[in-house]
Amino acid sequence: MMVVLPSLALVLLCLLPAGAEVPVQPGFDTEKFAGMWHVAAIASNCSVFLKMKDGMKSSITIVSFMPEGDLALKLIWPLADKCQKFELLFQRSGQAGHYTGTSAQEMRDLRVMETDYSGYAIVREFKRSGEEPHSALQLLTREQDASPQLLQKFKELMPTVGLTQDMVAILPKSGECQEGAGWHAWPPCMGML
Repeated sequence: MMVVLPSLALVLLCLLPAGAEVPVQPGFDTEKFAGMWHVAAIASNCSVFLKMKDGMKSSITIVSFMPEGDLALKLIWPLADKCQKFELLFQRSGQAGHYTGTSAQEMRDLRVMETDYSGYAIVREFKRSGEEPHSALQLLTREQDASPQLLQKFKELMPTVGLTQDMVAILPKSGECQEGAGWHAWPPCMGML
């Protein structure tokens, strides 16, 4: 019994960053949250993201809510020589600000951890596809610039979801991709990224 308890505690501690106990914005208001956001910073343990992060630029996320409360995202990303648009749909969970998505290949969990609605939001996504889970944290801003204080707040939250400083990309401004090509499937581990 003495050996089992420390092992169980260790397993639970390892699961915490990837698991479900991530806080959600109290009193989350979908109407205030909807609209256009700029992705100012991302941290993720996704291997595809880690390979691409140094060349990434700021992108746009357009948030809308379906009549039944589901969250629809349109993402517009500047990639090497073109603009890519992606569309994602998350189902509302029992808690405002918490959304999920499941398919035969993957499970996604999206939480709006913190927002003031008019300036910034910090959003966390956990995704499991196949054997390897991926976690991402994004700093969204209504304007393209993120203040040093917001970036600091973002970096302070990273360890609470199991991410480290070497997994972060502060995205430079981009005037590209206001209009782009058609909608595409999103790379497997990138999720909302």
